[in-house]
Amino acid sequence: MPQSKLTLAAALAPALLLAACGSGDDDLPQLAAATPAALQSCTDLAGRIAFANTTITASEAIAAGTLKVAGKDVPAHCRVTGRMFDRVSAVDGQSYAIGFEMRLPNNWNGRFFYQANGGLDGSVGTAAGGIGGGGPLDNALNKGFAVLSSDAGHAGSLGPFFGLDPQARLDYGYQAVGKLTPMAKSAIQTAYGKAPDRSYLGGCSNGGRHAMVAASRYAEQYDGILAGNPGTRLPRAAIANIAGAKTYAALATTAGNLGTGFTQAERTLVSQAVLAKCDALDGASDGLVQDTAACQAAFDLARDLPTCSGARDGSCLSAEQKSGIVALFKGATTESGTKIYASFPYDNGLQTNGWAGWKFSNSLTLDTGAVGFVWQVPPEDRSSFNGTNFALTGNLDSMLAKVQATNATYTESALSFMLPVNYGQLPTLKNRGAKLMVYHGTADPIFSSDDTVDWYQALRRDNGGDASDFARLFLVPGMNHCSGGPATEQFDMLDALVNWVEKGEAPERVIASARGAGNAGGLNADVPADWAADRTRPLCPYPQVARYNGSGSLELASSFSCK
Repeated sequence: MPQSKLTLAAALAPALLLAACGSGDDDLPQLAAATPAALQSCTDLAGRIAFANTTITASEAIAAGTLKVAGKDVPAHCRVTGRMFDRVSAVDGQSYAIGFEMRLPNNWNGRFFYQANGGLDGSVGTAAGGIGGGGPLDNALNKGFAVLSSDAGHAGSLGPFFGLDPQARLDYGYQAVGKLTPMAKSAIQTAYGKAPDRSYLGGCSNGGRHAMVAASRYAEQYDGILAGNPGTRLPRAAIANIAGAKTYAALATTAGNLGTGFTQAERTLVSQAVLAKCDALDGASDGLVQDTAACQAAFDLARDLPTCSGARDGSCLSAEQKSGIVALFKGATTESGTKIYASFPYDNGLQTNGWAGWKFSNSLTLDTGAVGFVWQVPPEDRSSFNGTNFALTGNLDSMLAKVQATNATYTESALSFMLPVNYGQLPTLKNRGAKLMVYHGTADPIFSSDDTVDWYQALRRDNGGDASDFARLFLVPGMNHCSGGPATEQFDMLDALVNWVEKGEAPERVIASARGAGNAGGLNADVPADWAADRTRPLCPYPQVARYNGSGSLELASSFSCK
């Protein structure tokens, strides 16, 4: 072949590969771009916004610079606060409402962003709108979006006990989004003289679950959805974490201290062994496991770690540790052997404090309260409940059965109100031209990236083997739960999503940075000392992996290609 043709073929190869990966359905609708508008007025909005079952409590002008993101002044905007569906529960006698705030830019880009909060919700966070990853350098409000946040229908002061009220459960699970969305769009119409041209929803953790639920339940309301580290099957993940607590308690050398069941030194030892087997699988030994799938085939904890012949000293794992930890990574099971949740991938990020916090602390506090009161039917007895006892002495088969149960008071099970309907099927989202971007850290200790990969595989199967024309998954090597870990975990998925929705520019990669010393978004203490403080990498659409090109700096994304 002549040299000119060889050069042309080499130049076209990456494009042809991407086209093959993302060919999909060329007949999907292309949504038009949003057009901007100016805020008509602010302080009188409290008296002008009218919507059923809604009380607007205030509208106030916020000067430019009152809010900042990464040291930059957020422009002037209007803050509107209110609540919906005030009521007193007939079950627990508590007062409930869906509290919210909206921040409406003076110079609006024509777009609405629903900020889905994390955890058990319960507080109205600053409506700024997350763009993904840790230490963000920007937010939706600063980009000109009108942003809404809410408490999802209950006060945080109630803790998990809001779950005693059946309607509060449903609002938390999915109904708050359904109630708030039309109200917010109506308020925007009043504020700007037109409804939003394009609507987006995003969040991480439980916010990622909200996003996945919205993609299935409210696809007609949203044009672009951003789901980070989604707890898509949150009740199952929480019970699996409780199963982990039981295992680590049995391995602990100090009673009551789960962390002594798998110490910092031992977790570092495992992380080093993972890197030894997996780091170079992407072509570069750089402290990142990019090819997660290949790593799971290459690494064997039982084989690749020394077994202690005497006391545990951080240089080995006991036989009991190997057995228990391997079983958890394969996927926790109940006492009867029923699988509770997904497997977890081995990754360098399991040595971090962020990983340990979820496994050894939150498993006894957050997960127990949520399982016992938000999801079980019937809920536990509040007067005698103790989270640690519930986790360490409770029966996993019983927990799993109760989160699937209903009765006359709680008529919808947790595995109904917490999960997307028609799991792995998104025909409405796809057929109207809307788009979904999902990202997940491979070292997430509570919501497994394996579970999200399994979901995406189901979505691909439902779409003839390829869903990339409307939904893409980006794994973030090394990242813990939504942020942190030895990772390049600072990135902007929102711009990529808008360009896909409104311009038809499918995201072939998203550039991510490390947050070393001096980063404007804040330091990630898990960034290794031998990395450049501003290391970059491409995040690739699954199943592609960032692979080293064979030359160039290991600190630059340009030295890697998605293949």
